[in-house]
Amino acid sequence: MLLNGVNHVAIVTNDTDRLVAFYREVFEAEVAGRQGFEGFWLTFLLIGETAELNVFEIEGNTEADRQTPMFGRGRIDHVGLQAASMHAFDQIRDRLIARGASDQFVTDFGPVLSSFFRDPDGLEGEVCVPNPDAVRGVYNPPGTPAARYASQS
Repeated sequence: MLLNGVNHVAIVTNDTDRLVAFYREVFEAEVAGRQGFEGFWLTFLLIGETAELNVFEIEGNTEADRQTPMFGRGRIDHVGLQAASMHAFDQIRDRLIARGASDQFVTDFGPVLSSFFRDPDGLEGEVCVPNPDAVRGVYNPPGTPAARYASQS
């Protein structure tokens, strides 16, 4: 492969400080820089060693207010973030639940465990981690509960 991951995802917000605080508190993201231009601000938010969110706050732009159901959001539907470990996945999940940004449900997709969340602007995200209980070649449909989390749901 010629690629080794995603460099950034650009998102639009109406409140950069609130959005940055959410990603800092939940994911330990770091602000790498900010730039102000006439009518808009751009914040570079590191979410991994080589990945970032480019957060745009644009005067008069109302896109962050628009909420649509999954798979009705256009060509890019949601952001999938990779947890560094099972321990990190559990920490992130606990933080999301404590903030009311996620329920307790964990999906078992087979090779990957997944927990969905909504950030303060309503952007749907997903935190993924390799499934330690995976059976090679077995893929499960959305909505399949992860057995290791079943007692918590």
